[in-house]
Amino acid sequence: MLFALAILQTALLLILVARLMGGRTRRPPERPLPAGLAAGADGSRQISIVVATLNEAQRIGPCLDGLRAQGEPVAEILVVDSGSTDGTRELVEAAAGLDPRIRLVTDPPLPDGWIGKAWALQHGTTLARGPWVLGMDADTHAEPGCAAATVAAAEREGFDVVSFAPCFDGQTAAERWVQPALLVSLIYRSGAPGDPRVRPDRVLANGQCFLARRRTILEHGGYEPVRASFAEDVSLVRHLAARGVRVGFLDGSRLYRVRSYRSVGQMWREWGRSIDLKDAATQGRQLFDTVFVVLAQGAQWPILLALWAAWPSVRGEPLLLWSTAGLATMRGILQVAIRGSYARRGPAWWLSPLADPLAALRMVLSTTRRPRAWRTRNY
Repeated sequence: MLFALAILQTALLLILVARLMGGRTRRPPERPLPAGLAAGADGSRQISIVVATLNEAQRIGPCLDGLRAQGEPVAEILVVDSGSTDGTRELVEAAAGLDPRIRLVTDPPLPDGWIGKAWALQHGTTLARGPWVLGMDADTHAEPGCAAATVAAAEREGFDVVSFAPCFDGQTAAERWVQPALLVSLIYRSGAPGDPRVRPDRVLANGQCFLARRRTILEHGGYEPVRASFAEDVSLVRHLAARGVRVGFLDGSRLYRVRSYRSVGQMWREWGRSIDLKDAATQGRQLFDTVFVVLAQGAQWPILLALWAAWPSVRGEPLLLWSTAGLATMRGILQVAIRGSYARRGPAWWLSPLADPLAALRMVLSTTRRPRAWRTRNY
């Protein structure tokens, strides 16, 4: 049994190291361009910002403040509302009175088979006039120069579609303990974010700050190919990458901040519904990734405790000890690597590897259940 466990641990370690090798060349965080970016004589850099909303009154204020602070080349800010009844529309209309670029539009009734956010983004993309469309979530707060920096990064790297990882802000201590473990589970499955060697079926994306050439999106069917996905961002970039579109994922932790949830309970429910990414993977791939996260991340603390309890029996098993130590070391390296994505850390954040079993459990639960609600909509 000890030899079998040693072989398993070694295999897990080798897979993880191979997936994370691209992290050595990861680009530093993108920096805002507060002075803006010239739109170009032909308007080739003009940006249409699209924000999908449904009952976001408690979060839309900072988002609108951040978008109003964006200079050139932002030409318009389309807030696509799906019939909010909590005062969201009134807040948007008030912001439109302060900035003529802001326009409130209502998407048509949700068609059968569509998830609400994908439908709103589809509608906003078709209405957009700029050659670049920047999707921003209602729970974000963009720094001045965020939008200009996204286009500058896309042009520099030659991307037609690129999304940006956020800086998580305003989290409670409980969230700072659990959420990093959930985030690391994504890295375990997909490899180092931004690695150009990542296969199309493992590319990551973040819809909170998602830039795309409008022409490219529409030429490939818009959001219709991913209409039923609860992880439409990842599903879309994998769909596009498989068709040869240049897609990317960069560090945007200096471009914008996000406060998605009000409590660790809400985070557990809502972030966990899409953490599995099963809408963007085959069943076989999903099964392998789930088992991998359970064994390589979730089971490591129980294994370490078992080895400590059985120390006299295992101290003569160097392969088992080295492979276990290797997995623990890689987890520690990842914890340090993601520290820049958090505005606040503290003891709870540094102890988040202890929440790895919970992250693995959440992935199993998410994998085995199909969501029936998202935000305030039932499906």
